Amino acid sequence: MSRRRGGLSIVVAVGLQLGVLSLAQAQALRPSAQLQRPATAAAPATGTVDYIVVLVNSEPVTNFDVRQRLLRVEQQLASQGQSLPPREQLLPQVLEQLVVERAQLQQASELGMRVDEATLLQAEQAIAAQNQLDLEAFRRRVVSEGMDLNRLRNELRNQVLLQRLREREVESRVRVSEADIDSFIRERQSANPEALEINLGHVLIQVPEGASAARVSELQARAQGVADRLRAGADFAEQAREHSESPEAASGGQMGLRSIGRLPELFVEATRSLPTGGVAGPLRSAAGFHVLKVIERRQSAAPDFSVTQSRARHILLRPGPQLNQADAVARLAQFRQKIASGQANFETLARQHSQDGSAREGGDLGWVSPGQFVPEFEQAMNALRPGEMSQPVVSRFGVHLIRLDERRQTELSEREQRDLARDLVREQKSEEALRAWSEDVRGRAFVEQREAPQL
Repeated sequence: MSRRRGGLSIVVAVGLQLGVLSLAQAQALRPSAQLQRPATAAAPATGTVDYIVVLVNSEPVTNFDVRQRLLRVEQQLASQGQSLPPREQLLPQVLEQLVVERAQLQQASELGMRVDEATLLQAEQAIAAQNQLDLEAFRRRVVSEGMDLNRLRNELRNQVLLQRLREREVESRVRVSEADIDSFIRERQSANPEALEINLGHVLIQVPEGASAARVSELQARAQGVADRLRAGADFAEQAREHSESPEAASGGQMGLRSIGRLPELFVEATRSLPTGGVAGPLRSAAGFHVLKVIERRQSAAPDFSVTQSRARHILLRPGPQLNQADAVARLAQFRQKIASGQANFETLARQHSQDGSAREGGDLGWVSPGQFVPEFEQAMNALRPGEMSQPVVSRFGVHLIRLDERRQTELSEREQRDLARDLVREQKSEEALRAWSEDVRGRAFVEQREAPQL
């Protein structure tokens, strides 16, 4: 994660429509959701009594709850560079979000779902790591910035509880079939026809300008004979070399793989429904008669299935009893200075000091696609240009010194495309199922409006 000055970065995933907050578990160098600091609304001013705005199954949502959530949403929108809508427009959405959340938390309670202290502690540690702090330093920072630690822990507990409820009620019911994946890929490909590539065998029988009708008929019969022999199984290359007057005749008549956007529309339409090995023609154009054979058809990666990959190295130091986090940062800063001045070699220092399985490879992490590393590591890596080193980066796994070696744009293999498509389809279905489930929970809740919130 990129380092920040000033306040803590505790990112809370706030959905204005659904009100479901997520906290993913960290595992290896895999991604997990960030949590953003909940904005802490000021306590009600002296002489102002907090009051109930709405009851959700007899449980109150207070004016203070609404103010606190509104400030948080405004903070999040501002941090994302979005313009803030008028408060009178935002307020009903925030109130509805609180109602939906409260109803869902009540359902979790009715189902006997609980979040134990160990899980809550893990959530705190994940936030601390993302803010480059150990747990105790994180807690001190929370208090020093005027935040209520117990309120923060309760917020985290609710997030974990809502995530577990979502997994139980929604994600476990979502199924993605191979037919779903096929349909998704076809839709993407239809939206990008340039992704279809085809290699055509081409025999051209030219018709001279001003040729008589008899001559045209003779040349058409010659082209028809080529087509008939090809359909009967004749060797295409031999037919092309013997009869074709196209530029590719000498090389066996193959035009090579081309996107359909680079082929004449006449050729595309004539071969669109043909299988590999199929023959079309004779086709008449201004140049003469064409006989085509589909040699190869390939679906290249659509834009959604092309990714920028990075190849980086890192040196990892894991804080422990013998090395605290501050000392690990200082040591890696020294390594960086020595490497930059030419006094040391990155690969050698990685082999000697890195506490990661990549150490024996000089810290080489190989080619990786987006999303393969946790956000705090990936964001630091993405900010580098090839050949640059990062400052020491703190992640939940320790402290890293990162050097970016190369970047490339690459198409995913067919298997990788299907894996990506499966994830995208699952995400779509999960969002649809989550929306339907949230609406159902909201519809079954008894909601009593009391007083309008005051800001």
